[in-house]
Amino acid sequence: MRKLSEIMVRSGLQTYREIIHVALFSIVSSLVLFPVLLFLPVPLALLVLVLLYVPLAAGALYACHRILQGEKGSVRTMLKGTLVHYGSALVFGLVCALFVLILVSSWWYYGSRSGMMSLALAVFQTYFVALFFISQTYTLSLVVQERLGIFSAMGRSVKLFVARPMYTIGACFQMLCFAVLLGVTVVGFACLYMGMIGFFANLVTANVLRKDEEESRSEGVADESTAVSGDLHFAGRES
Repeated sequence: MRKLSEIMVRSGLQTYREIIHVALFSIVSSLVLFPVLLFLPVPLALLVLVLLYVPLAAGALYACHRILQGEKGSVRTMLKGTLVHYGSALVFGLVCALFVLILVSSWWYYGSRSGMMSLALAVFQTYFVALFFISQTYTLSLVVQERLGIFSAMGRSVKLFVARPMYTIGACFQMLCFAVLLGVTVVGFACLYMGMIGFFANLVTANVLRKDEEESRSEGVADESTAVSGDLHFAGRES
């Protein structure tokens, strides 16, 4: 399993090589994102993000995955991925929106009350929601790479998080850093973020899946060795 720093370097190189595709994927998704955030009220904006932006993000992941597999990528590929994975992305977006609402309602309710207990409950809810989002770092990439159903992908992402907590937290933190650094310029976010995350998320997920498969194979070999040695020991006792 490669270190996260190596994945970041590889992702940066891939972004540089495919900078045109990175820009195209990012701009297409931003055409939905910025009008929604600038002109729509918050509840309606959240709904449109779930209906359009999250599926477009899945489409960008799909197109970047195809490029990493050696195939040609294009905006058409991105839109195809959006349509193919629209249902899964929509459900995932709705679940994420639900947790955002939990967080907002918690601070709205407990924040209006005085006392340390109310503050502690609001902080706990924040920790709970943050833990959920970190545990779902791999979900859309698993849908794209493994062709899993959304609930299977969410469950698998949680298992990968439990198996590799520091790696997952580090990957999620890097995605957040990309968003903050590019968001400062706004234009940089619009032209680069989604394409960069498309490559980075696919590489991070493929890396952790490779390690998971290697461990499964090693466990299988160990079980076979134990079974063979047990059979030989039993045969020796019979003789």
